[in-house]
Amino acid sequence: MNIWSDPTRRRWVVWAALALGFLLVNVHRLSSAVLSEDLMRAFDATGSQLGTLHSSFFYVYAPMQVMAGVLSDRLGIRTTATVGVVVMSAGGVAFGLAEGYLLAFLARLCIGLGASVIFIATLRFCANWYRPDEFATMNGLTIAIAGLGGILATTPLSVFQQTVGLRTTFLALGGAGFAIAAVVWLLARDRPADAGLQPVENVPSSPTLSLREVATNARAVLGGRDTWLAGVALFCSTGLNLTVLGLWGVPYVAQVYDQSITAASTTVLLGSVGLLLGPPVIGRVSDYLGVRTRLMVGGAVLYTGAFALLALSGKPPLWSVGLTFFAVSFLAGGYALGYTVVKNRHGSEASGVATGTVNALAFSGAAVFPTVMGAILDAYWTGQTVGGARVYTLFGYRLLFGLAATSGFVSLCCVTWLHLRTTEGEEPGSEAPAGA
Repeated sequence: MNIWSDPTRRRWVVWAALALGFLLVNVHRLSSAVLSEDLMRAFDATGSQLGTLHSSFFYVYAPMQVMAGVLSDRLGIRTTATVGVVVMSAGGVAFGLAEGYLLAFLARLCIGLGASVIFIATLRFCANWYRPDEFATMNGLTIAIAGLGGILATTPLSVFQQTVGLRTTFLALGGAGFAIAAVVWLLARDRPADAGLQPVENVPSSPTLSLREVATNARAVLGGRDTWLAGVALFCSTGLNLTVLGLWGVPYVAQVYDQSITAASTTVLLGSVGLLLGPPVIGRVSDYLGVRTRLMVGGAVLYTGAFALLALSGKPPLWSVGLTFFAVSFLAGGYALGYTVVKNRHGSEASGVATGTVNALAFSGAAVFPTVMGAILDAYWTGQTVGGARVYTLFGYRLLFGLAATSGFVSLCCVTWLHLRTTEGEEPGSEAPAGA
């Protein structure tokens, strides 16, 4: 049986096509860190303004997550993902051509709009083509693509930008996106049956839902306490990580340790390596052991402690900064189990809305933290600029990491509550494994 007629083999080809789109999402959303000084110079931006420009991606990305679930459930994975990549890429081209701050802001909104549907469409595909006991593993592998995109958005993007310039960089990203959209349209199918194949054994049937059924699922998901506990935990972790690694991590290393942008991006790159490895490893362990929330609690304890140590020390040895960035991103794999917990609570037919709602809460954090952290740093601006970019004090960065540790503690409280609710007894209709 060849790869096209065997659904258990063909699904990997389709997942890879969707993963290419998600890879580009993460290059876009994490690009601000290595481009921060160039963006400040190009648009004469303060720290708060740069934070707002970075956040604009998430202003539309976060609220669109529930709609992304609805679109994936209603219109299908293939159409939703293809249109999303096209819109994102058009925004990338517009950003490359933008002459002023306002146009750049609007272009980044467009990038966020297109990017907003791709992750959820990919998870919806996994729910249709993979067994429930494979879902946490596939969720982890998909999130690992974010780590790979993060790696590309550090040193490789810095070198590429220095070679061809800021504007050409975004024009190239837009062109790559249009090519990926064509690949997704050609390869992606919503279900094995749409490809003329037999269903994968033990994968629940997921027919196209009516608007009324989608609305019913959305009400159930939004009314679930577990949805909010998992979502707030991800707000305080995913949103925080995307801000530290995607915006302020590179300026921190460059300014505090007197490193070049390229050298600083190499240190921050370790965070993306952690995201590349952590979610699939923790997801696989979770599926193997049938354990969810215990791993989430353990990861949250270590996550909070890592940022607390960085806040207290301020300027530890540079190798330990890279190790901290690696650790907090690796431990993000524990928080990612929240998608599986909520998806299992509501069944595969509501997987798009369930994962979309949790993701909306997660990326709301990425919309809030950049501007807040930028305001903290602006309050401790040294009054100096280097090449048009502001220079901040060590104390300002320590406050930034203190906020990160506080956010981690809030997430720890949420996952602990979620764990206690789970161990005290499953809610009716839950698909979560025993001992979660």
